[in-house]
Amino acid sequence: MTGEVPSLKQDHVEKLIDKKYLKLYDFHYTPERHYYVASRHEADDLTALRAGEDFRHMYPDAVSCVVIIKCKGKEPLLCLTKEMRFPIGQYLLGVPAGLLDPEDLQEGDAVFTAAKRELSEEIGIVWTDADEIKWINPLLFSSPGMTDESNAMVQITLNRDTMPELSSDGAVGGESFKDFVLVNREEAKRLLLNGRDDEGLYYSVFTWIALTCFVSEIWA
Repeated sequence: MTGEVPSLKQDHVEKLIDKKYLKLYDFHYTPERHYYVASRHEADDLTALRAGEDFRHMYPDAVSCVVIIKCKGKEPLLCLTKEMRFPIGQYLLGVPAGLLDPEDLQEGDAVFTAAKRELSEEIGIVWTDADEIKWINPLLFSSPGMTDESNAMVQITLNRDTMPELSSDGAVGGESFKDFVLVNREEAKRLLLNGRDDEGLYYSVFTWIALTCFVSEIWA
């Protein structure tokens, strides 16, 4: 198989676990080779079965948001959250993020629609015409050695006269937040260099991306 793209067909896929938000599959690439894959997709919609243009133009599973708050006369701040991540067992420094709903896919800008909803649900801020949203990356694979889960990364810049009130009252399902963390460029740089938050906890790769974008001023 070295150097060749393995041919995976529908009848090579065996579903082992089927839950609402997570499924586990056994991929039988050859009679002697198996690969276990966690996914949010049904068996007929797995990323591994996609090819060509279908693969290159698929939607991500979710969106993660780099939220920058710009108030008049103040230095810009990066808005981070402290959200319970149950697989890790800790409240981790993170960014507003969430899955694309089926209804989002009916919109012309599905990812942006989902991002604006997460902005409201997770930090309590309603999008206005004064705000800006743009792509950082349309699709990133989270951990392709284990799962086909993917995230888009977008930047939301909130242009306000005064600091908006932050709230996680709109959190849904099992989402649990304990705090918000607002950092300026120097504080973000310190978090990057430390590789941990101020409680000594490691954070996710998407938090690292948000900090890097903010520190590098690629967002400006």
